[in-house]
Amino acid sequence: MAHDHDHDHDHDHDHEHEHGHTHGHQHGHHHDDIDWATMGPMLERQAELAAPQNREIAAWLRTWQPEPALIADVGGGSGSISFLLAEIFPKAEVIAVDPAEPLLERARARATREGLTDRVSTLHAQLPEGIGELPHADLLWIGRALHHVGDQEAALAALADRLAPGGAIALLEGGLNSRSLPRDIGFGRPGLQTRFDLADDKWFTQMRAELPGAKSVTEDWPGLVAAAGLRHAGTRSFLLDLPAPLSDSARAHLVTELSRRREMHADTLDADDLTTVDRLLDANDEQSLHHRSDVFLLSVQTVHVGVKG
Repeated sequence: MAHDHDHDHDHDHDHEHEHGHTHGHQHGHHHDDIDWATMGPMLERQAELAAPQNREIAAWLRTWQPEPALIADVGGGSGSISFLLAEIFPKAEVIAVDPAEPLLERARARATREGLTDRVSTLHAQLPEGIGELPHADLLWIGRALHHVGDQEAALAALADRLAPGGAIALLEGGLNSRSLPRDIGFGRPGLQTRFDLADDKWFTQMRAELPGAKSVTEDWPGLVAAAGLRHAGTRSFLLDLPAPLSDSARAHLVTELSRRREMHADTLDADDLTTVDRLLDANDEQSLHHRSDVFLLSVQTVHVGVKG
């Protein structure tokens, strides 16, 4: 279903941060409430599905950083993007930066399994206060993590300070809500995903308001990049297009995501929509996400690049 804000994950990131939407992110700001044993695998599967999209983004970033020596994946959770960046930039060292130690443990375990401990490391840090420990990097990848910080302007300024001269920030924010079903699915009221969008906006607004030091700011991401003292070098959107029939992994991701979002929005969606969602989640129903032939995944991720100097 739709998941633009990477809701806590995803990550949150609603993740993976990482999350939704494909988002990515998706781990939340309430870290004590997160089931990390479930969250880690969910974020990793989401990143695996979005790998074609993220590879396109990384290739575009070569415009400004063809051979970065040090890359930081900020708010990267268990490091799915970190490992993809290590593959795409084989000469680079990559640091996965996240406030969730259980996710960083997963990243370190994967680095050990894959023989990459010399190239992929972790830093336990909260934005913006902990980012000063980060060495000066050539490329900072910030995937739907900034919107989980109360003072986004302060966080961007702190990140800009950790850039090496000529370094670039890739800020992944915005994009479009994902779609995975037709407008009319044959039962319930048409337009369920549009109503999920409204529930997401309500949830997101409340999440932002409850963040420590929360400050309202116009979500003009290029303008915020410039306000942090960087040159806004470009903005581009990238499509993730997984048409029907979906792979088992993509279908399982959508089931997990819808189940999570049903819990998130149980008090916002009306009884009819909740009944529709429950049917979509029922593995014994031939019209559910488990069995429908018309399930797909379509999402757009927007990237804003800022360059130092």
